[in-house]
Amino acid sequence: MTGNPTSWPRIALLIALVGLLFAWVLAAADPPPLPSPVVQRFDSPTYAVQGFFYWDYDIRRRDLKLIKDMGFTHVKTELSWREIETYPYTPSVFDWVRTDAMVEDIEKLGLKIIGRIGAQPFWTQADGGATPLDSAPPADLATFENFCAALAARYRGRIEAYQVWNEPNLAREWGDNWYTPEVEHSPNAAEYTALLRACYTGIKRSDPDAIVISAGLAPTGTHNEAVIPDALFVRQMYDAGAGSYFDVLGVHTGGYGLPPETPPGSIVDGHSWRAFRHVEEIRVIMVQHGDAHKQIALLEVGWTTDQVHPTYSWMAVDEQTQADYLARAYQYAAEHWQPWIGPVCTIYVANPFWTEENEEWWWAITLPGYPETLVRPAYDRLAAMPKLSLPRQSAVSSGGEE
Repeated sequence: MTGNPTSWPRIALLIALVGLLFAWVLAAADPPPLPSPVVQRFDSPTYAVQGFFYWDYDIRRRDLKLIKDMGFTHVKTELSWREIETYPYTPSVFDWVRTDAMVEDIEKLGLKIIGRIGAQPFWTQADGGATPLDSAPPADLATFENFCAALAARYRGRIEAYQVWNEPNLAREWGDNWYTPEVEHSPNAAEYTALLRACYTGIKRSDPDAIVISAGLAPTGTHNEAVIPDALFVRQMYDAGAGSYFDVLGVHTGGYGLPPETPPGSIVDGHSWRAFRHVEEIRVIMVQHGDAHKQIALLEVGWTTDQVHPTYSWMAVDEQTQADYLARAYQYAAEHWQPWIGPVCTIYVANPFWTEENEEWWWAITLPGYPETLVRPAYDRLAAMPKLSLPRQSAVSSGGEE
């Protein structure tokens, strides 16, 4: 190396000064934007369970007391459009009697309501109800908007949140006829977004403070004319503008026989939808579309013990494992997903009319029957576990991902 040795200290000093100047320029520049703080519409997590409270007065009161005794704060219940706006070809004639009684009984115990809106009146179908379909979007979305507005006006300040429809990524929930082999109406995220927009508009017109949750989606990796994978469906919803029409994103997730801590990427067959933590993949999609500030609601969470139905028996666990996995799922959500996780809703407090022939019977944490009360180990475990919530008013986090 050549040159005057006395010049090296000066060169080093010059380099240091240039470095300091560069650092000053960076500090003076606008800082990069921070992630939007999570708007906590719910405690994180919110402890919820789905039940069936519409028909029988005595069973309803018994089951609500069971939920209250669990230390859970929210119940999810169906709000059947078909049962409320019942009269064929006579829109805007409503029968509120049973819904009024149900809401009153829930309120008396200090529980809060997440109401799942669905089950169209048959007369709203494109064929006028010539072929009654269990679940189909109405031909005229204005009729649905009007119903959602009437519902929210009736229960303003009393029903905290509304879930708009259920599993529209499945043809069977989106106007398909279950009794014909061909698929007559495939799921469509843009069509669902239009329905979501109609209901959101109606609800917010009548009760601006009510929380609108998008439909829980069936977790699946299958993609054909009858099924769209939930992650793809969420992307398609965003492409259709759905982000403007929900306050909280609805998701369904279970363990499909796997422990709740299982990382989605670790599943050998690559089907990450089988993991309870698949919700983390949905969360990434939300953040990519500018919705980091919104919470997610896990609207159906469970592990089945089904040994009867081949569709479900491959993922079955025993009752003690079901209890353990459910409690660990809540613990994982509380420890890793605050503040962006909202309701975590266990399925189910059993419908009193289910038998072992119903696949739902095997997911439930109680057993049908009255007046005898029978609970599964999962009920006792969920009642005994600590409830580790971040209260909604204290949310200041930026919502970073795990």
